[in-house]
Order: sequence, then structure tokens, then C-alpha cells
Amino acid sequence: MIFSNAIRRIFGTLLGSGLLTAMATAGIAAERPNIVFVLADDLGYREVGSFGQKKIRTPHLDQLAAEGMRLTQHYSGNAVCAPSRCVLLTGRHPGHATIRDNSEVKPEGQWPLPDSDITIAEQLKALGYATGAFGKWGLGGPGSEGDPIKQGFDTFFGYNCQRQAHSYYPDYLWSNSERVALNNSPPVPGHARLPQGADPTDPESYRSFKGAEYAPNRIREEALGFIREHHAEPFFLYYPSSLPHVALHVPDAELTTYLANGWDERPFIAETGGYTPHLTPRAAYAAMVSHLDADVGALLKQLKDLNLENNTIFIFSSDNGTTHLEQEVDAAFFNSVGELRGLKGSLYEGGVRVPTIVKWPGHIAAGSSSDFVSGFEDWLPTLLEVTTGQTTTTDRTGGVSLLSLLTTGSQESRPFLYREFPGYGGQQSIRMGEWKAVRQQMAKGILRTELYHMGTDPAERHNVAAEHWERVQMMEREMEASRRPSERFPLRPLDKPLATDGKKTR
Repeated sequence: MIFSNAIRRIFGTLLGSGLLTAMATAGIAAERPNIVFVLADDLGYREVGSFGQKKIRTPHLDQLAAEGMRLTQHYSGNAVCAPSRCVLLTGRHPGHATIRDNSEVKPEGQWPLPDSDITIAEQLKALGYATGAFGKWGLGGPGSEGDPIKQGFDTFFGYNCQRQAHSYYPDYLWSNSERVALNNSPPVPGHARLPQGADPTDPESYRSFKGAEYAPNRIREEALGFIREHHAEPFFLYYPSSLPHVALHVPDAELTTYLANGWDERPFIAETGGYTPHLTPRAAYAAMVSHLDADVGALLKQLKDLNLENNTIFIFSSDNGTTHLEQEVDAAFFNSVGELRGLKGSLYEGGVRVPTIVKWPGHIAAGSSSDFVSGFEDWLPTLLEVTTGQTTTTDRTGGVSLLSLLTTGSQESRPFLYREFPGYGGQQSIRMGEWKAVRQQMAKGILRTELYHMGTDPAERHNVAAEHWERVQMMEREMEASRRPSERFPLRPLDKPLATDGKKTR
């Protein structure tokens, strides 16, 4: 068997720490649970019924919440796709993460995770787990060192590139290192405008934006096959769905129930750019969220049918908040982030606080919830403790294991939760207990710190920095101590920028 450099490092760490010996002694290997992690794309905090949604139906996710725990103050890794996923997979918060913003690399893919980054997939693989990723990757193009099959996954099926994932009717998807053709000829573009002279009120004007084979369906079937294939051994299924990220693509049959609501619709015709036009954008978006919910239901059913339900920890979350493209996704209409401030791309709460549900029968109390402050960097140490009985966290780069919280409902509060994002003007934030400090527009040289008390002001409406200046100064020192400079993804004016050929993708 040939191991990558990363796998060799993992085995060395495990042997040196005595984890493999401890596992054998305790018999943990025979009891290790399967792990399913479903990651939605741009799903807002209140776009799930159990988190307050009233217009969009999410029965499977609501049932998941009824049988598990809701984490009501859980933070995505960052405010947009790639850096958020980097935090999730590596357990390194944004001040130490390798990928800190979206950056496209031609001809296909994003800036790659380096081989030196050890992912949760690599660590679980070293512990004997079968590992599979199904959906949208966005952390390294085909053949690069960031390719999912070079980052610990035995199997990958889906979109490698975030830009390609803007279309739900592409002409191909990736199966490991091979392209698999889909029955969409020609493929439907993710970005387009209505033909010149087309009537925006005529359904026929939108016919060219409909395909034959819906990519999420194909991806779901491959994921179900992975569960069947590996049902007799421990497995890690990472399911980063592209839903409900625009473009607004969904089979017509799934629109019917929402069209019957009689919502006042204004066609999205992409006059000034954006994604693919749609006649009924509100119904389309709601149907896409419901499709995601149905995919979750299919995964849960498969686990139940194979008698794996009780030995599987099932995690659902979103990579960031609802998109800010209001003509395509009407966040106000859906109350997508509720009382929270900000949307995708913002380090205010609405951009990074995400709906998160965890189910583990016999370990997590059904119908429970927690307002413990947690984040994507916590999943790596949590899952390591779940699978080995021990956790390996580092001083300032990683998260904390949530196992005590999940199984007992209580946990000692964390010292801080740090975020930085060089995109959308340059931003920083740090959460310490009930207090949150935020910086915006840093790329303009602005280093003004805002301060909010989250216990009384979760909407971040009242900046109380002037009344608590000593606290502001202390939190600014913590922000400085919690990061290291990045040349590839500089946070200006704190870091010097490095010239790149990367292109930002939304």
C-alpha cells in the first residue's frame, strides 16, 4: 500500500501519541460510528423550519432536529465558500487557514489546499475509515495537490470547481480523476441573459435554461451507492451540496407546490448581470431548498434501511449565509436570516451564523438545543474524539471538541472564536463570551473596531465601543494574537499583498 506524505505524518503522530494503542486496548475500532456531514451552500440561518422558516418546507431537516440537537450559535468557517470549507476540513480557523478567500485558477478549479494541510478525511482514512466526498469541492483543481482524492478521500463525485457548480445542468461531473458525461447537450450556463427581444413574462423565453439531467440527483445517487458499498465498515461521507446556491435551476415539477402559493413574483431577467434568468425566482429558490431537504431525507432513509442509523453521527450545516443577490434570492421575503445583520460575504451574524443540526441516537438527546458558541474548526477535534477517544487541539489554530456538549448538553465556554476575511472590503471579527468585535472596510485602511453585546443585541444594531474602550483594546490584542500574516490572501492593511493570477468567484 502506498501512502501520501500526509498519511505518513498522521500515522507517525498517532503512533507517537499512543492513540493507535489506546484504540486497540479500548476496543474503539469495533464501535466507531459512521460520520455523515451534509454541507448546504448559501443556506441562511432561518431558511430551515426548525430555525424559524415559515414559507419553505423542510420536513426532513425538521425531523432531524426533532431527533437531535440544534446548535443555535454555530459559525461557518468564513463568509464565502472556499475559505469556509478550508476551515471545516483542516480544523484551522481563518487566522491560520491556508485558504482565506475564493480564488479561481484556470482552466478549472480554485486555489488548492497544499499537501501540508492535513484534512479530517486524511486523519479518518488513517484510522481505517472509507472516505467519500459528493458535491461541490472548490479547494483545488483536478490533478492539483488540492484535488479531493489527494486530500484523503477515496472517492469523489461532483463538481470540482465552484464556477462550474453555478450550473445545475452541466455537461459533465468529475468521478475521481475522470469526467463523467451528463445528458445535457448543450449544458445550461450558470450565467446568462434573456435572448434579445424575448418577452420576460412568457415562460417560453426561459426554455433554454432548462436541462435534462439535474446534477444534484446524480450526485445523490452516487452518495447513496457509497453508503451501500461501505455499510459493513466505518465510513465518512462528506456531502457538500451545491444547493441552494444560485443559479436558480430546479426541475419544473418541483416548482408546482410553490407556484400554487400565489406569491407575487417578479421575473429575474439578469439585466445587469448575475446568474441565469428565471420566471418565478421565489418559487425556484424555495424549491431548491426543499430539494436539498429531500436529499437529506434520502441519506437518512438509506442509513435506516441498512440498520446504520443508530451507529451514525449525522451533521448538517451551511458554508455561509444567504446570498446578497436580492433580485435572485429575496432574503427579506423569506426572512432568511431573521433578526440577524448581514448576508453572505459579511462577518456580521447573518453572513456566518448558520443552521446546524447534529443527530447521534443514544448519545445526543432528541429535541435538544444549545447556544454554545461553536464553529467549523470544532468539527475536526470533535470527530477525532468521537473516533479515537482522544482529541488533538493546538493552542490557537484549532477548535475545541464539542463531544461533551453533544452528549451532556454542557461544556466550558471557549476563550474566543476568530474570523477574518480579506474579501468584500476586508473584515475581522472575534467573539469572546457575549461580546463580539467587528472591523469592516479594512482594505480602505480603516481599522475602526465596532463592539456588540450578543446577549442583548444579536442583531448588531448598537455599537457600544465608545462605552467599553478597554474591552475593545483587549479584543483588538486578541485579534492580533489570533492570526498570522498571509501572502496569498492578505488582509490589508495588516499584510502585504502578493500578486496572483487568481480570479475571485462568488
